Amino acid sequence: MMMQIALVLGLFSLVLTMVNLVGLIVALVRIRPPRTACPVPHSAPGVTIVRPVCGLETFSHETLSSGLRLDYPLYEMIFCVARTSDPIIPLVEKLIAAHPQVPAKLIIGDEKVCENPKLNNCVRGYDEARHDWLILADANVLMPGDYIQQLLAAWKPSSGLVCSMPLGSQAENVWAEFECAFLNTYEARWQFTGEAFGRGFAQGKTMLWRRDILEAGGGIRALGREIAEDAAGTKLVHAQNRKIHLVEAPFEQPLGRRSAKEVWNRQVRWARMRRKTFPLYFLPEILTGGALPILAGTLAAFLADYNVEAVLAALLLLWYGPESLLALHKHWPFSWRMPALFLLRDFSLPVIYTLAWCGDRFVWHGKPMDMRAQQPAHGARPQDGNHAHDESGGELVESTSRSS
Repeated sequence: MMMQIALVLGLFSLVLTMVNLVGLIVALVRIRPPRTACPVPHSAPGVTIVRPVCGLETFSHETLSSGLRLDYPLYEMIFCVARTSDPIIPLVEKLIAAHPQVPAKLIIGDEKVCENPKLNNCVRGYDEARHDWLILADANVLMPGDYIQQLLAAWKPSSGLVCSMPLGSQAENVWAEFECAFLNTYEARWQFTGEAFGRGFAQGKTMLWRRDILEAGGGIRALGREIAEDAAGTKLVHAQNRKIHLVEAPFEQPLGRRSAKEVWNRQVRWARMRRKTFPLYFLPEILTGGALPILAGTLAAFLADYNVEAVLAALLLLWYGPESLLALHKHWPFSWRMPALFLLRDFSLPVIYTLAWCGDRFVWHGKPMDMRAQQPAHGARPQDGNHAHDESGGELVESTSRSS
């Protein structure tokens, strides 16, 4: 009986380890480190970038100014802020004045179409966009000079949306490195794997839309049908039998300093959103980390009277050796602590997964939200006072496991 249990556990560990290696290989092939700039397309279409902004952050000047220095001949920049009292307004006005060569404007006041403050902050910018190619980009994205070219290059005849994963960079303490362990070699890896197998999902950090496709699904207000605009965008695109593609080189998100609480609460919040919006896809997510296969393989070795230490060492090497090589090969942030942080991340995932199933509430940029009460409200008049949303900014998010 013990040998049968050991066999099942061993096969479970082996299969998940092989799946993990496949994901790492996909990421190794699909993701490229930054290289020579993408050329401007021969017939470069006009592009509008809509950037919701809220509050000053450590890298606000660097990230916002990067969008005004793009090497692209025909684009406009629309900054959107919800409140007249927001401290980011003087910086945005200063940057616009310093780059007169770029058509840019600042829109103050949002339109409440749903409970998502970021989307509410984008609606008026979308309505005033002059071009039919539109990019919704978070304020903390560091845009390279060929930002638009990279997005357009990823667009295929079957595309309905092109996105970029956030690539954590400029980590200034151990918890920022911990967030890199989530963003870079874990979340980006599985996102590219899903795309490779024809089941890509949107990521709200950067989204390139073609207006006719978005309008065919109900326009930007339709992105309020879900608690997260990227989840609604995924469903909108898939409903039109189109695909979601990713840029080859993810765009950076400077992190600076992070606290353990910030990183933890953000991961719980995202997990709850995934569980709410794609429950069937979220169900097997607990199997994507190394905790369960490592524990299963070690227990199998113990029950089968094998060398437990050797099996454990082999599993750790198989899981975190290739992941470390991926980070090094792509020139992503990597310190001597990263393998240990990979391990800590994977043993945190089952806890995050459990908390995702146990609650529906969280605080999003100071706004208490309950996913059960998500009711899109269309046609509301602009309001001054709601919060804009920056998906992975330095906000303090308080997630609760209470479901009531």
